[in-house]
Amino acid sequence: MSRTPFQNPSGDNPLSARRPSPEGIQEPIPGADLEPTWTASFRRQLANTRWLTLVSLVFLLVSVVLVQLWVTGAAFPADVGREVGNVIDDSVKWVTREASWLFDGLSDAVTIALVRLQQALLWIPWSTFIIVVGLLTWRSVGWLAAWFAVAALLFIGFMGLWDSAMETLALVITSVSLALLIGIPLGIAGARSSLVESLTRPFLDVMQTMPIFVYLVPAVLFFGLGNVPAVMATIIYAVPPAIRLTTLGIRQVSPEVVEAARSFGTTPIQLLLKVQLPMALPTIMAGVNQTTMLALAMMVIAAMVSAGGLGEDVLRATNRQEPGNSVIAGLSIVFLAIVIDRITQAVGKEQKMLAE
Repeated sequence: MSRTPFQNPSGDNPLSARRPSPEGIQEPIPGADLEPTWTASFRRQLANTRWLTLVSLVFLLVSVVLVQLWVTGAAFPADVGREVGNVIDDSVKWVTREASWLFDGLSDAVTIALVRLQQALLWIPWSTFIIVVGLLTWRSVGWLAAWFAVAALLFIGFMGLWDSAMETLALVITSVSLALLIGIPLGIAGARSSLVESLTRPFLDVMQTMPIFVYLVPAVLFFGLGNVPAVMATIIYAVPPAIRLTTLGIRQVSPEVVEAARSFGTTPIQLLLKVQLPMALPTIMAGVNQTTMLALAMMVIAAMVSAGGLGEDVLRATNRQEPGNSVIAGLSIVFLAIVIDRITQAVGKEQKMLAE
């Protein structure tokens, strides 16, 4: 009998080939009857697609039924927005009344710090301030950035905005200092405890996604108008990068380095202060840089709650429809932001080079 090219001499299909056993019994070759891997994967994907299609069809059918049952244009069965708003209003009034001692104390402390810092900045002669900033920029960044810093500060002075710039700088320094005092310890706690990080992550997500104007609401409710609510709103707006990058920097420290330090008998405090924080300092400095930039970005918005500085100049010129003065004040804020950004970035790069 003739055989086809797809048959072996025994007449069997080669896909179901068998091998002889020592006893003469034909045994199947392992893997000869198995389905190819890509075919099995395709079948699984097809099954998943079928389930997804079925669920989508059911959801569509339920939606159509609900739309047909629901009267077109009908209102919601209940409107509780006014009641919820009244409850929130009563709660805010109660907190403001019962915790007035806390808010008044914080307001007085922030006001004193702002006034003293602004007086110190204005006490320094403008020429001395410009020279010091130029030398600091030249030392940390380079001569080109130093010339830019000097030119930017001279521009602010010749435009008659030196006092406003110093007030803005006092607001930024105060806000960033308080944000770092809050953010770095919370970042350290988050790096050392997964529970703390899990608890703080939702709040940080909300703080980083809310519109900027929303930050002004609790600040005005509890602290009134002026520079103090501006500082509080800026802290809320600018603190998330400090927390997140501190946690990230500490967790990125090599486990081998941490284990070696522990093998020498270091205490947890020594491990944190002498090993983890120095090695995480470049990442922490990146958080400081981002916090400072966010604080500067908040200055114009903070002027809407009667905060002073260059933001007030921008807002006043805008309300008076004076685009020239508005552009000059806006450029002054931009120049301050660029100078501060270059200096803080250079410090972070230097710390990274020392860590490596």
